[in-house]
Amino acid sequence: MEYFTSCRVLLLSLGLFLAHCVAAFPNNEVEALTSFKRAIIEDPMLILSNWNSLDSNPCDWSCVSCSMAGDHVIKINVSGASLKGFVAPELYQLSALQELILHGNSFIGTIPKEIGILKELKLLDLSSNQLTGTIPPEIGSLTAIVKINLGSNGLTGKIPSELGNLIYLEELRLDRNKLLGSIPASDGLASSSNMRGMYALNSNPMGLCGSSQLKVADFSYNFLIGSIPRCLEYLPRLGFRGNCFQDEGSKQRPAAKCVGTLTSKSRPRLNTTRMPTEDGTKHTSNASKPVWLLVLEIVTGVMVGSLFVMALLAAIQKWKSKPSIIMPWKKSSSTKEYMTIYIDSEGLKDVPRYSRQELEVACEDFSNIIGSSPDSVVYKGTMKGGSEIAVISLCIKEENWAGYLELYFQKEVADLASLNHENVGKLLGYCRESSPFTRMLVFEYASNGTLYEHLHFADGEGCQFSWTRRMKIIIGIARGLKYMHTELNPPFTLSEINSGSIYLTDEFSPKLVDFECWKTILSRSEKSSGSVSNEGAVCILPNSLERRRLDTQGNIYGFGILLLELVSGRPPYCKDKGCLVDWAKEFLESSDAMSYLVDPELKHFSSDDLKVICEVANLCIRPNSRIKTLMQDLCTMLETGIDTSISADLKVSSLAWAELALS
Repeated sequence: MEYFTSCRVLLLSLGLFLAHCVAAFPNNEVEALTSFKRAIIEDPMLILSNWNSLDSNPCDWSCVSCSMAGDHVIKINVSGASLKGFVAPELYQLSALQELILHGNSFIGTIPKEIGILKELKLLDLSSNQLTGTIPPEIGSLTAIVKINLGSNGLTGKIPSELGNLIYLEELRLDRNKLLGSIPASDGLASSSNMRGMYALNSNPMGLCGSSQLKVADFSYNFLIGSIPRCLEYLPRLGFRGNCFQDEGSKQRPAAKCVGTLTSKSRPRLNTTRMPTEDGTKHTSNASKPVWLLVLEIVTGVMVGSLFVMALLAAIQKWKSKPSIIMPWKKSSSTKEYMTIYIDSEGLKDVPRYSRQELEVACEDFSNIIGSSPDSVVYKGTMKGGSEIAVISLCIKEENWAGYLELYFQKEVADLASLNHENVGKLLGYCRESSPFTRMLVFEYASNGTLYEHLHFADGEGCQFSWTRRMKIIIGIARGLKYMHTELNPPFTLSEINSGSIYLTDEFSPKLVDFECWKTILSRSEKSSGSVSNEGAVCILPNSLERRRLDTQGNIYGFGILLLELVSGRPPYCKDKGCLVDWAKEFLESSDAMSYLVDPELKHFSSDDLKVICEVANLCIRPNSRIKTLMQDLCTMLETGIDTSISADLKVSSLAWAELALS
């Protein structure tokens, strides 16, 4: 009996020990998955909603599979999840990962070269996304890889010859990209002179001809040139069509679409062999020339040579100053302490870039602060030409900045720069420097401050806005939102829409400015855990943060709150009076009680206008109706139902005379 008791105690102890081992999941793998989630901009299907960084064991997270022992992540499959974002380089920390499937999403940016560290990876599927840039040659280090699918993206550059190092590779799909050059596959027929310099130091000189296990390959619909390697002729011709090959057995692109894809190797060479008769003629001709003509030729040659050297130096200097960023990347002790990430700034080539020094001068050594938050500081400045600017500086440390955050920052700048409407704040440019670390946006300055300041911090001046002026501001905001939601593809949404994000010009024309776009970036850094939502910012405690919904309905809800704020003069939330929406709902439902919504300091208003405002506000904030609400419909209701003419202004308010005189 004692023997069985001892065995049971031993088994119980062993079970507790094994449970402890299972619970000790590698922290760096949890960090890698958390970084992957932070790099996601949009998750409309909430696939990653249960990915909690505080959970020390991610084996129960959706789309994640672990090993039998439960101690490592071996598979990530988010296929067809409608995710939009970047592929986080931190995935390299998943040392036991065997399958990475991101097929059928909207991933943007480049393929991180750190993927090459995943020595256990057998399946890599990044197809049907929006990835750009070149295929990193580091993929040739995936020694266990069996299948690679990078098809249906926007990849450019040449196919890296390092793929020939993958001895277990059975399937390679690179179709429907923008790849150039020839297929790196030499079966010994190419001359050594042509091979020299073609491959990287650690590449396989045989290229894909060394991939003896390759059974499926698809290179179709790129811009590949040359001929199909003989060692790959056993593959179906369908995998080579839609290129610029010299092959009659497969359908290729028209010659007109292949112009510019030819390399220097395919161009006819100049005959540089000098014939004796030509040399003799040349020497004879030179001997018969007068001295002054020879001197002139020498001087001309020297001048042309000098100009060529100057142009060459200028080109080298321009190449060195190409706007790319070198980011420090924290690594584990098993790899290099820092790795370099180059960020291409092609999307910002048409956006003006300011230096920190010139913005510092314009903003009086950054002492002219006109606004601040835990995330950013807003400065007012004056440029040399006299134009006034508002400079928003991001508050974040360099060590919390990552490559995908830089890509997101660049995308945000490019999107803001594309906005062009009289009721939308104009982005003039940006500032991006590494020493000291700087990320800034430069907007045109609206001299009358924010709508929030006029309504709530103007010592009673806010109530001096006539009813018609408030209606004009409302219609201007509606037109700006209509432009962003319906005239842009894809629609542009503001991070937050409230009276603090509405700036007023000298003529009190509203300007929508997305100063809070920083919160989207910061929510993906190590500094912050979330961002403020359109709804949550109104009726929850100020310190509470909810995930921001990047959609038009969130903006429409915020617009409804803004309507109530303008009409009532009350802030969206305050400790004494509570939530504006809760207070206003009882008056919105009764036409007889609507007048109680109006700011008591405002003695004159139009009942007809008020009915239209209440109807639109109801459509914005009612959960059942706002799903079907479109901004163009709301804007039409306001424009057709509200009279903002001068006669109407003078009719409803005696203050309009003073406003008219000031205008």
